Amino acid sequence: MSVLLTATSVTDEVDRSPSERVDVCVVGSGPAGALAAYSLAERGHDVVVLEAGPRFSFEDRLRRMERFLRPAFDWVDVWEMGGDRDAYASTGELHYPLNTTRVKGVGGTTLHWLGLVPRYHEKDFEMDSRYGLGEDWPISYDDLRPYYAAVEREMGVAGAADNPFEPPRESPFPMDAFPPSYADSLFEAACEALEITMHSIPQARNSEAYDGRSQCVGYGTCDPVCPSGAKYTAEVHVAKAEAEGARVIDRAPVQRLVHDESGERLEAVEYATPDGETHRQEARQVVLACGAIETPRLLLLSESDEYPDGLANSSGAVGRYLMEHPFAGTDALLMEETRQNHVGFMTSECHQFYDHDDSTPGSLKLEFINNAEPAPVEIALRDGSWGDDLVGAIRRGSGNSLRIGALVEQLPREENRVQLDTSRTDDHGNPVPEIVWSVGDHAIETMRYAQRIQRRIFNEMGARITGQTDPHNPGAARHPMGTTRMGADPETSVVDARLRTHDIENLTIASSSVFTTGGAMNPTLTIGALSLLAAEYVDEDL
Repeated sequence: MSVLLTATSVTDEVDRSPSERVDVCVVGSGPAGALAAYSLAERGHDVVVLEAGPRFSFEDRLRRMERFLRPAFDWVDVWEMGGDRDAYASTGELHYPLNTTRVKGVGGTTLHWLGLVPRYHEKDFEMDSRYGLGEDWPISYDDLRPYYAAVEREMGVAGAADNPFEPPRESPFPMDAFPPSYADSLFEAACEALEITMHSIPQARNSEAYDGRSQCVGYGTCDPVCPSGAKYTAEVHVAKAEAEGARVIDRAPVQRLVHDESGERLEAVEYATPDGETHRQEARQVVLACGAIETPRLLLLSESDEYPDGLANSSGAVGRYLMEHPFAGTDALLMEETRQNHVGFMTSECHQFYDHDDSTPGSLKLEFINNAEPAPVEIALRDGSWGDDLVGAIRRGSGNSLRIGALVEQLPREENRVQLDTSRTDDHGNPVPEIVWSVGDHAIETMRYAQRIQRRIFNEMGARITGQTDPHNPGAARHPMGTTRMGADPETSVVDARLRTHDIENLTIASSSVFTTGGAMNPTLTIGALSLLAAEYVDEDL
């Protein structure tokens, strides 16, 4: 069956020529770029957003969901990743699955994210002071608190005040939390017996109608596509930025950043268009918001006589200290119906083992998975069931599989990095990113600790354990961080506490790439908070 989608029409007749010199050029339209662009446009600034990928049609989402369900397609097919445009190399101890990690398009990675939005804890900003590990951030949790609250309102977050381990809050969540799933109730008795506390997890999806978007209708394919729009994507703030006068140019991959003769300020952002032309967008301020892989890559591609090792790289830290959240999981079978495949996202977690006194094991959060088996609709489509047979398959699709996952803390390591692979070029002749990723002893020990807890829970339930993640070869949670890290010392970091690069006075980076340490919480809410903080400083400069 052919599934026709409309994102990549070459003859779309869109004007992609540059604007006259603008106040701000934002590179990237994911959550960081969209929130920064909206914040600055709302303040009255002239903003242009450059996005490497296309503008996807919302009306195509049902067909994208069908792509995900049908076995003829792979994950990367859903949002059309791959080919020369998205070529990369992975040469570290572990393979890094970049093209399942990112989406190039208006909305960025939020087009396929799961939508979990916990805050980082106070200890995440103080790793060196508390444990002698990594580095301290030049800002604290209290510095970000008002921005966390603002992003929760902007995205629309459903949550509850039932997490005793959560850092201090200043206001309730905008929406009530989603109720626990049936599978969560099976875990609850065992966790209670073991004095392990389950609680809700903040979600950037609507538990009720919010901000013009519908309540969640339960498609269950949130990751990688929400057909209803109930899950937040950065398209929301792209549209709000445009309503405030910002201009968004899609399919405009940035090729390099061009500085003035002094090497202290940027003059322009060079970008390509589908017609084969290259343009220069001049701007008073530039905000890089293209993620932890493409941000350092673009800086390295922008080398010059003044910056022979890459733009803003006098420290040598551009591309280094790549971090991820290794995933540690345990699977089990229970001799009763679990219905763990009826919800497409987690409704309960445990943050009890996040804050800790000793340096090792590190932080972790337990995830009680609600999609441990293929969804009934996926099974039905694969087997060709329709009509009454399909209804029967959905009703029967309960299963008896269970899974508990964990995200764990990985320390920044200089050898984990993004660099240029000059042996292969992309569709514009630029060297592709080369990713070097390994885990390290700290994360391995933390994964083993997480799996001991998971085994205790399953043993208490009387479930039969069927498999566990290899701590030496874990999957990545698809949360790259840390490749242009923040710091007070220009000798060891790329940006300062206001997210401005130490070397270039009108270049700001709003991205997970600025994270000094990675913690073990999903990073998107922190990305959003940092983006709003950065936008305030850019506004001051203008």
